[in-house]
Amino acid sequence: MPRYDAPVRDMQFIFHDVLSLQNYSNLEGFADASPDIIDQILEEGGKFAKEVLFPLNKVGDEQGCVRADDASVKTPDGFPDAYQQFVENGWPLLSKRESHGGQGLPHLLAIAMSEMVSSANMAFGMYPGLTSGAYEALMAGGSDEQKATYGPKMASGEWAGTMNLTEPQCGTDLGLIKTKAVPQDDGSYKITGQKIWISGGEQDLTDNIIHLVLARIEGAPDGIKGISLFVVPKHILNEDGTPGTRNAVSCGGLEEKMGIHGNATCVMNYDGATGWLVGDEHKGMRTMFVMMNEARLGVGLQGLSQAEVAYQNAADFARERLQGRALSGPKAPEQPADPIIVHPDVRRMLMDTKAFIEGGRMFTYWTALHGDLLHKSPDEKVQEKAGDYMALMTPVVKAFLTDRGLKACNDALQLHGGTGFTQEQGVEQFVRDVRITLIYEGTNGIQALDLVGRKLAANGGRAIFTFFAEMDDFIGEHEGDDDMAPFVEGLKKAKAELQEGTTWLMQNGMSDFNNAGAASTDYLQLFGLTALAYMWALMAKTSLEKQGSDPFYDDKLTTARYYMSRVLPETSAHLAKLKTGAEPLMALDAERF
Repeated sequence: MPRYDAPVRDMQFIFHDVLSLQNYSNLEGFADASPDIIDQILEEGGKFAKEVLFPLNKVGDEQGCVRADDASVKTPDGFPDAYQQFVENGWPLLSKRESHGGQGLPHLLAIAMSEMVSSANMAFGMYPGLTSGAYEALMAGGSDEQKATYGPKMASGEWAGTMNLTEPQCGTDLGLIKTKAVPQDDGSYKITGQKIWISGGEQDLTDNIIHLVLARIEGAPDGIKGISLFVVPKHILNEDGTPGTRNAVSCGGLEEKMGIHGNATCVMNYDGATGWLVGDEHKGMRTMFVMMNEARLGVGLQGLSQAEVAYQNAADFARERLQGRALSGPKAPEQPADPIIVHPDVRRMLMDTKAFIEGGRMFTYWTALHGDLLHKSPDEKVQEKAGDYMALMTPVVKAFLTDRGLKACNDALQLHGGTGFTQEQGVEQFVRDVRITLIYEGTNGIQALDLVGRKLAANGGRAIFTFFAEMDDFIGEHEGDDDMAPFVEGLKKAKAELQEGTTWLMQNGMSDFNNAGAASTDYLQLFGLTALAYMWALMAKTSLEKQGSDPFYDDKLTTARYYMSRVLPETSAHLAKLKTGAEPLMALDAERF
């Protein structure tokens, strides 16, 4: 049977040693995030994830969700009780506003908790994850009345939230939305249409669900510029704020999916449901992007989280499974065979995954810290840089971490051999669950297009040039340090290749947009590899300072050297491919495929 233990030590290393959160104690929220408090949150969160949520992961996969004839949905056995514990323990409130009962701690801590929840039970974690995103969207675009009406219950997790974008005829191209909104005399709207693939659209975990729905007001302009956002509760509230009359919104069916069976993925029918406008007419996408961007970071975290749990079980199996003898001679002569961890190719799969997970975790947390600085720093320059980085890094976090997360889960299954292909071992569920992360919240190809088409050029390229300058400063500071040489030289080479790829896009992408499209995925991979090289260089610097005091730091340096020597060289291949432009991709006539 599989197991999961939260990587608390690695999280503590990032928080305390590398990011040094204690240095931000002058900022709102950070003052209360002392090292002791952080450690307590991580330890208790890891215990909850391991003892309460992980045992339900297989249950959720096997049972799935069930829709009754009355359109209600039952989640897997144990999910409602676990969710109640999750809410009662206050986990959704970690970083929420104190005015809504939250603890006001840095969002970075909520990210760490989300990672643990998602590793333990990805399908379960989607329910509170989407609620948090819907809450933030309402806080960004809702009226004071809407914030007061829905905010506290959504912050606590007592009420859930959803995101309703996709329709049968449109996914990525939201300008094709047909759901309509008809204004009423009392200021509300009647919402009519069908939404598909709505995670948590109906469930038995909460007594109300607050749907955020994109729709088009009668007479609105065509395309994306005519879309508005509405809040549509499952139950219209009574005057005292309690759930009352059932709204005209219902689950028309559940999707039969490859994975994440424990999450209810619904077809939602809006049959003249009562809703209220969020923000301005025809400006719905502006507010919805707040939720979408938070969701994209969360999806990247899902890719990382599934890689973590898959890696733990693969490493256990590699130490225990006896098969063959080491090429250099028996390592366990008292046994009939050696454990497979002695074989170099098994080590390759484990080290690839370990280097990705630890570098990816650092990248995610580093990005999340900039999100906190964007909202909490009083320094306008810090806010500007943080905002630039959040915009630039979001598509990379989403796409790179999910691409590599799938590879990590596949390698874990491969390492298990035939055992991994069977349900008994449990590792095949990680592959099935993680697969959706490359697709939803914008496919990874769309993220790559967003990166090269929007994010690079924003503000005259200010974000990417700031990132280049930051890496240059680090390289210049440590270039003469012999101990840092492997990390500095690796970063220096990767940064130069990323800069060369960026220049090529600027010179060739505007003259032929197909060049940008053809290069986009390789550019994103090049960016992700370089970003992780910078993260590993930062971690190596800290580990060298503490080397010898704890084997943990020695292992960090070993893994950092592996990343630089065995993973980072991939940058050259991605640069070479992106510079070939569109011609090799577009040369074949469509009918010849």
